[in-house]
Amino acid sequence: MLILSPHIYLTTKLKTLYDPVIMNSKKVSSIGERALITRLTEIFKSPAGKEVLEGAGSDDCAVLDLGGEDCLVISTDMLHRTTDFPEGMSPWQMGWMSAAVNFSDIAAMGAKPLGILTAIGMPAETEISFVEELAKGIRACAEFCETTVIGGDIDTHEELTITGTVLGRMKKNQLLRRSGAKPGDLVCVTGYAGSAGAALEVLQSKQRGLEKAGEQNNSPTGEQKNEQGNKKKASETLIKSLLEPVPRTKEAQKLAASGSVTSMMDTSDGLAMSLHDLAQAGRIGFKIRENSLPTLQEVRDFASTSKNGPEKLLELALYTGGDFELLFTINPERLKKVQNICKLSIIGECTEYEKGIRLERPDGSTVPVKRRGYQQLKAENN
Repeated sequence: MLILSPHIYLTTKLKTLYDPVIMNSKKVSSIGERALITRLTEIFKSPAGKEVLEGAGSDDCAVLDLGGEDCLVISTDMLHRTTDFPEGMSPWQMGWMSAAVNFSDIAAMGAKPLGILTAIGMPAETEISFVEELAKGIRACAEFCETTVIGGDIDTHEELTITGTVLGRMKKNQLLRRSGAKPGDLVCVTGYAGSAGAALEVLQSKQRGLEKAGEQNNSPTGEQKNEQGNKKKASETLIKSLLEPVPRTKEAQKLAASGSVTSMMDTSDGLAMSLHDLAQAGRIGFKIRENSLPTLQEVRDFASTSKNGPEKLLELALYTGGDFELLFTINPERLKKVQNICKLSIIGECTEYEKGIRLERPDGSTVPVKRRGYQQLKAENN
């Protein structure tokens, strides 16, 4: 332990207190996650060597040249119990999700997963059985992605914190980036939009209902029980999409090998946010058709219970995160080939960058798509 004299300590303390950099420094909450990443990218950015094909902040993953035809794709993500895991999640589901978020980034570039490293921080009083179930969830997701857990670390922490690092491999000439789309390309997504967002609201509604029922202590009538049973079946489909998201690693590898995709990323932060990220990276615009946004019937039913069903459905489909789907662009001439690879929905087309990102409403009018979605660190004015 280093012991400072009173004079040195006081001088150091005063320098810290009155350091102009520290005094004028903003809090991260004042700028938000995306702006902070931009600042850190400038700090970490270094002249690209021949080994580094994609460095800090430039895409979904870092990419290193392995020599020959192949490259190594690497991504890392951190999840916290209080901010990332919805109430009621099982430890197995927490493990699955912590792996899925990383595999989804690998999928965004079309790589084949090689393995995942997992670091887990937890309170010392955590039950061993909890940690074992957590590990089984991580392993299950890795096996689904046709790979395995290859190492990691454990440590004590104030709250459960899981950091995953996934490694992937692919041909350099098949690497998919956020940039590359051209005006006239079709905009496509796998799966459905808004499912995770609707599921989160269902879970929150259930929690409020349980709290209210506990306060009132009322028993439901027979008719209410039937209605609750029907809602339960519908909500279970949605909730599974939130708690056990499926990374599209298999579809992504096929898309990359097809040579038909011009740009791609995942939609875990929300469809609107992903569209803006693609637009910025590729200097491209988009015209998106509201009627073409794919949503599950359960999501449409859920949205219909709100005061303005169509607007609620649009909010869920565009602006909520948690859907681990692929957003990508393709040359129209390659459409049939891509349709044979995976199930997709064409939601619009690419336009000139100056036109921005526009949403065509059912009545034919167009409105801008806002840059809004899931962010871990939200700016205070958002």
